Formats: sequence, C-alpha cells, structure tokens
Amino acid sequence: MNALSAKTYRILIADDHAFTRRGVRDFLRSQTGLEICGEASTGPETLAQVRKLKPDLLLLDLSMPEMNGLEVARVVREENPETDIVVLTMHFSEELAREVLRAGALGYVLKTDAESDLLAAIDHARQHQPFCTGRLTSRMMKSFVSDTNGGDDASGVERLPLTPREVSVVQLLAQGKSNKQVAGVLNVSIRTIESHRNHIMHKMNFGSFSELVKFAVRNNLAEL
Repeated sequence: MNALSAKTYRILIADDHAFTRRGVRDFLRSQTGLEICGEASTGPETLAQVRKLKPDLLLLDLSMPEMNGLEVARVVREENPETDIVVLTMHFSEELAREVLRAGALGYVLKTDAESDLLAAIDHARQHQPFCTGRLTSRMMKSFVSDTNGGDDASGVERLPLTPREVSVVQLLAQGKSNKQVAGVLNVSIRTIESHRNHIMHKMNFGSFSELVKFAVRNNLAEL
C-alpha cells in the first residue's frame, strides 16, 4: 500500500456477537500495518468508542442492539467524517447495500465472503475508495443494465447522460482503479482515459473525484 503502509491503520470492530468480533480481531491482527484499537457490541457503545478512539476505520455490523448499523453509520459520517466505514454483514440485499452507501459507508462485505474480501475492502477504504462484495456487485450491475435499457425508470435511478464508454470509465474509476489500470482494462492509452475522465467531470459538473464516486454509487456503478 505504498506510503500508506508506513502508518498503522486503526480499526474499531462493532458487532453484537463476541464470537464474530474475536474471529475478525484474530484474522486482522495477523496483518501488518493494522491495529485493532477497540470493540463495541451495541449501537450507542459504537458511537461512544468512535468519539473516544477516533479510529481510521469502523468495521460495522448492521444488526446491532439499541441502534442499528445504518443509524450508526449516519451519525459517524456526520460527527466523525475522518473515520471511514466498512459494513460487514450477513444480509445479502441490494437495496440495503444502497442505503448503506448513501449513509456514507465505503464498503459492503458479506460475512460469508469475509475471508476473501475483507482485506481488499479495508485496503480500498484505506485509500478512500469504494468496495463491494463481488456477488452483490454483479446483481447491482444487472439491475443497472435492466434499468437503463428499459425506458422510463420506475426505480428512480438517474438517466445517465454518458456514452457507454464513459459509463465503463466511471465504473472502473469508482472501483478504485488508476488511470493506467483503466486504460489496460479498456485497451486504450492512458491519455485517452485522462481525456474521458476530464470530459466526464466537465459534462457532469463534478468539482472533485469524490463527487464522481458518489454519482457512481447512486447509479449502482461502483464496486463498493
């Protein structure tokens, strides 16, 4: 993780099951550069720990006593925007994933996929890039294709004023890929990708790259 690896990445684990917390803690402690700075088992306790410890990352379950994870995520984003959020949940739900992303989380990982996806999600969050567990991304992309090809969109997804190639560029950039990596995937030059990116930013009136990512999330384009 280049320069980022020089700084220890502090993680708070929030889950109401002690067994799950212990498993995640043991798994992450074996990874260089990661530190488990605290744990919480309820929504209010999670907020108190975030306020006290100011972790770099909150690894958050959705099914929490007293205050669910979605509510916690919204408060954390408002009060502690410097703390990134990755949701680790058992719920395989496209709509729930959308709500979590709208609440400000950067990642959505299924507990059944944690062994293969959790470290990737943490790496993406550390670089302030979105990540979504692979199976859910596939479903969200299928919904996007269906919505944009089906005429008027009853689901409320924005009509995209972008060409198919621009949509592909937005999707890949929002997945955390560099201009060089996007160029490799699309088999074009880096300069071409830079041109597409600048044109997209101008066409959509984006003031920053984060606005592009939010747009991708809202339209189910990002691998979050």
